[in-house]
Amino acid sequence: MKRYIKFIPLFLLASVVSCDDVLSEVPDNRTEIDSAEKISELLVGAYPEAGYVPFLEPMSDNADDKGPAAEEDVRINEEMYFWRDLNDDDEDTPTNYWNQAYAAIAHANQALASIEALGGGDEFSAQKGEALLCRAYAHFTLVSIFSKRYNPSTANTDLGIPYVTAPETILLPQYDRGSVADVYNQIEQDLVQGLPLIENNYDVPAFHFTREAANGFASRFYLHFGKWQKVIDYSTASFGASGVTSLRDVSDLYNNIPGAQLRIQYSSATDPSNLLLVSGGSVYARGFFSGLARYQLTRSLQADIFDTSPIGLPWAYPLRTFNGDIGLTLAKYNEYFRFTNQAAGIGIPFVTFMAITTDEVLLNRAEAYVMLEQYDNAVADINLMFSTKISNYTANNVLSASDIEDPNGDFVFTDTNTYTPFYTISSNGLPYINLLLNMRRSIFYNEGLRWFDIKRHNIEVSHRITNVSGNTVEIITLPKDDNRRAVQIPPDAQAFDIESNPR
Repeated sequence: MKRYIKFIPLFLLASVVSCDDVLSEVPDNRTEIDSAEKISELLVGAYPEAGYVPFLEPMSDNADDKGPAAEEDVRINEEMYFWRDLNDDDEDTPTNYWNQAYAAIAHANQALASIEALGGGDEFSAQKGEALLCRAYAHFTLVSIFSKRYNPSTANTDLGIPYVTAPETILLPQYDRGSVADVYNQIEQDLVQGLPLIENNYDVPAFHFTREAANGFASRFYLHFGKWQKVIDYSTASFGASGVTSLRDVSDLYNNIPGAQLRIQYSSATDPSNLLLVSGGSVYARGFFSGLARYQLTRSLQADIFDTSPIGLPWAYPLRTFNGDIGLTLAKYNEYFRFTNQAAGIGIPFVTFMAITTDEVLLNRAEAYVMLEQYDNAVADINLMFSTKISNYTANNVLSASDIEDPNGDFVFTDTNTYTPFYTISSNGLPYINLLLNMRRSIFYNEGLRWFDIKRHNIEVSHRITNVSGNTVEIITLPKDDNRRAVQIPPDAQAFDIESNPR
């Protein structure tokens, strides 16, 4: 049974609706959620079991055309590279992410309803906090993907996504999209209410909203919202009293391990830089690393993203090749295959995606410092990031604010049309923003964040089409404010009267 919002987990896993007093027992096989432990088990499913990386990366300028020699049947990669509306609901598609995100929201809502039914005492505070954070996070990713960017001048009229706050209790309930402003306000309400309740008492913290992950999510949310002091406050809270101690040290560990181990390390639950991980059914690791998908990293794109950092030294990221240059990649993902029939070799492939990392949190804070003209603080965060990501980085490479602001220096940037967010970037701040966004493009390559940066800064994107010789035969462009920046609402949702995005 396909639904435009998949609330199937509600019916299979949980029910706290009181039974008729005449009945002496529950008349079916549903699990009764009657303890904090069972609510915690329910919340395991309150995180989207899918990744947005497979369909967002080819939409961004992190993708290039490898040419016909690499072309195989990886439809999601091709369709999103051309910014087309995709109707498939297989794993790695926008429709699958929509369904999985709403399934996660259903788990969170059922947990909140169960807590209320059980009296909502202090013993449930941690679970309530996690449920609220999960609900806020899933809705935030949905509005970031399927709606236009947040812009206060249009947010009250721009189409949002259905913000669901209660379990389904009737067949085929009707939902409307509301506005982007409505969604952001509801996310903030859940976030502010839930975050103080979070506790760090999980068996595998990286797959849950710890205090660090919750503050990291708040940092991202307020960066999109344009509330700079809140970005700084939540980013700093994410790092805790000890400060920034857990960035991903690519220049050391990651550059000295074999490729197979590298793929595991990036999404490892024991890597302290991973604040939140999500796992879901996905074949992304196959097409990406074998070179099957045509529109990915090329040698030309490598030169733009990885060969030289903004300070002139090479990035330390260990690129790998599979099947020659066609399989050129930065190995960040590993497939885990769960057999459902060992004898027949049948099963489900899974990939673990990095949802929130300490690297992102630090650069969120640096960008907020720039917007508040606290340039020395921004430079301190920039230098700290470079120290873990640049080959042969030494004290001689440390930047100062005067280096970035020098009108005759290497960081001069005066083009006011490249970045056009809803707020004004000062002439002094523009070189910093350009530097930070280029850093983010390299550091978060193949993590999906580049697309979010493109949306919030309204960056134009150009894609090449090449021939078998690697020559450019056409360039296609996604202009600023193009309606295709909001991924189309899934057809199943439209069938249930959820309004489609304009085209």
